[in-house]
This record gives sequence, structure tokens and C-alpha cells, in this order.
Amino acid sequence: MSVSEIFESLDYGAAPECVDEAQAWLEARGRRFGHFIDGCFTAPGEGFESRNPANGQVLAELSQASAADVDAAVRAARRAQGKWAGLGGHGRARYLYALARLLQKYSRLFAVLEVLDNGKPIREARDIDVPLAQRHFYYHAGMAQLMESELPDAEALGVCGQIIPWNFPLLMLAWKIAPALAMGNCVVLKPAEYTSLTALLFAEICREAGLPKGVVNIVTGDGAVGEMIVQSDVDRIAFTGSTEVGRKIRAATAGSGKALSLELGGKSPYIVFDDADLDSAVEGLVDAIWFNQGQVCCAGSRLLVHEPVAERFYAKLRARMDRLRIGDPMDKSIDVGALVDPMQLTRVSEMVAANAAGERYVADTELPQGGCFYPPTLITGLNPADALMQEEIFGPVLVSTTFRTPAEAVQLANNSRYGLAATIWSENINLALDVAPQLAAGIVWVNGTNLMDAAAGFGGVRESGFGREGGWEGLAGYTRLRGSRKRLKEIVPFSGDGSPETSIDRTAKLYIGGKQARPDSGYSAPVWGKSGALLGQVSLANRKDLRNAVEAAQAAKSWSRSTGHLRAQILYYIAENLAARSDEFARRLDALQGGKAGAKEVEVGVRRLFTYAAWADKYDGQVHGVPIRGVALAMKEPVGVIGALCPAEAPLLGLISCMAPAIAMGNRVILAASEPFPLAASDFIQVLETSDVPAGVINILTGRQEELAEPMARHMDIDAVWCFGAEALSCVVERGAASNIKRSWVNNGFARDWLGAEGEGREFLQAATEVKNIWVPYGE
Repeated sequence: MSVSEIFESLDYGAAPECVDEAQAWLEARGRRFGHFIDGCFTAPGEGFESRNPANGQVLAELSQASAADVDAAVRAARRAQGKWAGLGGHGRARYLYALARLLQKYSRLFAVLEVLDNGKPIREARDIDVPLAQRHFYYHAGMAQLMESELPDAEALGVCGQIIPWNFPLLMLAWKIAPALAMGNCVVLKPAEYTSLTALLFAEICREAGLPKGVVNIVTGDGAVGEMIVQSDVDRIAFTGSTEVGRKIRAATAGSGKALSLELGGKSPYIVFDDADLDSAVEGLVDAIWFNQGQVCCAGSRLLVHEPVAERFYAKLRARMDRLRIGDPMDKSIDVGALVDPMQLTRVSEMVAANAAGERYVADTELPQGGCFYPPTLITGLNPADALMQEEIFGPVLVSTTFRTPAEAVQLANNSRYGLAATIWSENINLALDVAPQLAAGIVWVNGTNLMDAAAGFGGVRESGFGREGGWEGLAGYTRLRGSRKRLKEIVPFSGDGSPETSIDRTAKLYIGGKQARPDSGYSAPVWGKSGALLGQVSLANRKDLRNAVEAAQAAKSWSRSTGHLRAQILYYIAENLAARSDEFARRLDALQGGKAGAKEVEVGVRRLFTYAAWADKYDGQVHGVPIRGVALAMKEPVGVIGALCPAEAPLLGLISCMAPAIAMGNRVILAASEPFPLAASDFIQVLETSDVPAGVINILTGRQEELAEPMARHMDIDAVWCFGAEALSCVVERGAASNIKRSWVNNGFARDWLGAEGEGREFLQAATEVKNIWVPYGE
């Protein structure tokens, strides 16, 4: 075409990216790769092909890791970890800075290789993925530098096994490796089978940066290699991928003591209100669902449109779909590239073909012949229960329904087992900031979408997983409190044959919904003192009592919306009433446990209630400095309903230490009291009854914790479980939590000094809150 013809038609011309350098890099290595272990590449072995999804051409042959390869990588990381942590923050920061610089130096090679391997448009890899990967290494170089001053009580976990997906191969590598290395850990990383090439290029720049041997190890292969890493001698597993696989990993690591973070699937709502700038909302939607061909865990794949503007919005959207360009991902004028693999293309096609509901619209645009291409598709008029409204498609398919009121929009948005991200489009900032906190999502974008930065943590709730990547909160998963840990000693209840002090039956009841309640079982058990005296009878709770407690806690949702000041006042009141009966509680604790430590335990309990009363209105969020003309508001939100298996030791203080931080942050709690010494908890009920605690906020069950642990972990209306009970219960809780991917915090058989600093602090507040990042741009 001539220049005049181009100006007349305004048609796009081809703007191909040169692939010669990337092909030369592959040729120079014989298009065959081994693993990167202990600073060296192993000889290539038998494995599998890596293909270009746009044309099916073979790019390279990769090696399938064996158990011996994984073990060698873990051993190399273990050998290197002590010296790497010993470098100190500044020493590690210099290496991370060098890696960031090298990512910049080879940025075009990384971008082209990523596109060849993955099929995404070159504009996305060049302008988004690679710069953001660089940003993560720069940012975490700063985190390493600041670790000793800002996180003085933190230390590295050790060796981290990391498993990343194929949709953002380089970016996910950066998200995982940068914070791990910054905090002094070493890593064994498995890239996705389909997209391993940029990870191997990254291994080369690790050598160029002079990174010590064993600090970064990369093994390639299919899902079986991921399973080997999960079962290996690592201290942490960081996984990004499907909810189905995440559930298996949670079950496989149950009781192992391995830290775990899961960034899983999503079905994110994209909410358009009638006052929105509809043209801008359409452009945002292009980025939300057709970015990376919809192969994005936080893709805005569920469109919710305000009914008054729905038809007008759909018309604009269809017209925009018809102008999307699909083709060779190396063409800089292409909007939509290829799906990652023929298997993914088949999956998307079959899911759409199986749907008979709604009205389907396919973009009127040319589809390339060959390759894994699928047309942008819109399906409107669906019901919330339709399969495509509930299940993650992971392709360029947008599904939609309408709403009438903001309340209905929130209800529809939260009608999902996922909770990763959400988008709100409205010119009314009051409406947007009213809706955003109500959404079950770890990240919410206002008048924008897919905004990411290393300074703002990313992660979800519900079956979208737990843990955060990026920001200060992301570092928590790669550190633990400094200090040696002691094994938990089993505490056996006392036995005896003495008579009760009085002939009047004083069987302690349960505390459910603000009232004392008899157990469903109708059974109770004696509690003996050290001398053999019968101190009383305690009710034995079962799963029906747990059900009743959950219903009571769910009915007390308004507690989460109460002010920090109100929560503080009630905690102070509980402390005041406990202090007034301190002598009585001290005598009871001495009689239950033997010895004379009761007074100290009550004193610390009162002080701890004051501590969390103080924190109730002071554990603030942050305003992140992100690279947009706007802010990212990191809001600390309550987890919801927390079930806690309280420690056997320190029966009063342990219960207070679980209860106080949870309710201070706005959660409702179900506390399974100390099993050998339950009367301390049942006596504490009387304090709660006189302290203005709203019904259902605190519920206390007594009896055998082993009978409550599994139903507590599996209950769909309990949002997190803490376990400080017997060692075996940690495994029960973590395995049960796999069913619905709920958060768990367990002791793994290690003791905690409840009277000391280990019994309180930010660790408890972090466990009692979720961080939601709300991105708010500003300006005209």
C-alpha cells in the first residue's frame, strides 16, 4: 500500500518483530536443554518438545527431571542457603540489583523468547511482562537492603520449592524468586512444561550476575516434577496454578510443617454501573478479558452490567470486538495472539460448545489458519448458576448478565467460589468505594483493570488461594520469627476419684450465640485436679454444637463492620472484669494445673487484652506508591469466622491469645478450649456475659479437640482455622482445609511461649486479617 492509501483506509500494516536473535540463542545451545542445578546446566536428557503455539514449530527439546534431579537441586539449595542468608541484606541486594539490570539488558531477547514459547502478543511481553519482572527485582533489592532494620525479628525459612504456570512464565518467576532471595532463602523452581525457555535464559543471567552456586536452581518437566518438589525436603511451597492442583498440594503438605502459599484460579467480576464512561469501560474490558487471550487468573471474565445501559454497552462492546486483530503474536499491531497449546484450545472450545444458555456473539474478525487461535467471544443473558458463569474458562471468552441495584451487583459478584480480583467502573467515587470493600476479592480495580506492581501485594481469598505476592505482606510468606523452636510436650489430663466440693451439679456448659448451652450429645466428662479432687464436669461438644456456633457467628456479621474504637472498648471491658476476679481465676488455674503460676497467667491475660484493645483501631492499612496517577489502598479486613483449637497449656491465656487479636480485627471466633484444663474457659464465659460482647462474636466449645478439628477445617462457613493443640491436629486441620482452600495457621508440633513475646504481636494480627488492595486512579 502507498502512504496515501494507508492514510485513506487507516488499515494496519504488518509490523513484525525480528526473531533472529532468539532463534540464534536457541541454535547456539543446540535447541536442547538440561536443568540448572548448583550453578551449572546438566547434560540434556530425554524429555519433551517446546513448540510455538502460533504455528506448531518445535523450538527446543527440554529434559524431564527425575527424582534424582530434584533431590540434587534441593541439596544444592540447602548447601547454599546458610551462606546466602549470611551475606546480609546489603549483600543480597547487590545481586538482586544485578539481576534487574541484566533483565533490562536482555529485555528484547526475553520478550521475543516469551512470545515464541507462549503465544502472547509481542506488545504485551515487551511493554508489560518484562518491565514488571524487572520492577520486582529492583523492588526486592530494596527489601533485602531494608530487612535488617525494618524486619529485625525475621529470618529466612530456608529452601523454597516454587511451581509456576504457563500464562506469565517470566513474570511469575520474578514474583516467586525475587522475594525469596531478598529474605535469604534459596529456591528450586519448576517452570511450566509448555513455557520453560525464559526460565532457562534467566538461569544464564544468574551465572552472568555471579550469583552463588545453588541459590537458584531450575528443573523442567511436567506435573510429576511439581509433585516431586512438593514431596522433597523443602521448607516452603509457593504455587501458582489451578484450584484443583492447589487443593492436592494442600492435602499433600498437610502436617509436613512446610509453609505454603497458593495463588489459584479466578472468575473475576467486571462491574459496569450506569454512570460509567462506557467507552472507557469497553477499552478496559478489552484489557480485562482479551489480554493474553484471556489466559489470566484475574481476568475480568464475568461482566455485570447495570440494566439501564446494558444494551448500549453491549452494542459498543460488539463493535469493539469486531475491530480486534488476531494473528501472528510477533506482529506489533496484533491484539490477540495464540492460546498456549492445542490442549488448551480444545478445552476452551469444548466448554463453550457445551453451553446452551444465553446468546453467543463471536467477533467478526479474520482468524488465522493453523495455530492455537480462538476468536474473542461474548455470551450474554446467562444466569448466575450457569456453568460458564461459575467455572474458569481461561480463554478469550466473556460471559455476562445484568443487575438493577448496587446491592444486587455485590451479590452477583460474590456469587462465586473464587475471590481473586474485581473491577468497578463508575464515575461516582462514593459508589465505587462503597462497593469495593464489600467484594470478596484480594484486589479491586476502580476504572482500570489488570494493574500490577511489586509494591502492592497480589493474591486472593476463598478458592483463589491464600498468601500474597509483592509488597510488605508478600514477605511474610518467606520469613519466620527468629529464634529456636521447641517441640510441644503432650499434656495428659489428671485423673482421680475424689468427691465434688458441693452436691449441687455445676456442669459447665458451652457458650454459643451469647448464651450458655447444653451439648447436643448430652454427655459431660469429669475434670480432676492434680491432687485427684473432682473440680467439676465439662460439656462434650460435637459437630452439631459446632454447627450451632457457626450459625451464631454468621449471624454476628455486623461485628466486622463495627468501628475499631467500639471493639477496643469491649476488649478493655473484658480485661476490667477479668481483673476484678483475678484472685478467683488464679486459684482455679492453680487447682487445674498444679503449681502456683495462675496469678501470672491471669496478669498476662489482662495485659494481653489491653494490648489488642490498643491495636483494634491502630493496625492500619497503607497507601502504596504505585506507578500510576493514583493510589493503591491496602486495606486490612477481617478474615471472617475463625475457628481456633486453643493450646492445652496456659488454658486461660491461650484462649485469650487466640480470641483477642481475632475479635480486635473484627472477626467472630469459635474457640475449642484447652482439652485437659477446660474449666478455665468455662469460667471465662461468665466474664464475657458481663462485658457487653455481642451475641455470636465469641463462641466457646469444650470437649475433645480431635472430634472438632476436622469438621472445623471442612466447614464451608468457617474462613480460617488456627491450631495450637496437639501435634497430630495440625495434619488434620491442613488436610481438611484442602477441601475448600481455607487459610490455616498451625503449630506443627512446636511449642509457643504463651507468657512471652511469642504469644502476641503482629504475627497474630496478620493471621486475623486479609489485605485487599483497591487501586484508585485520579484526575480527569
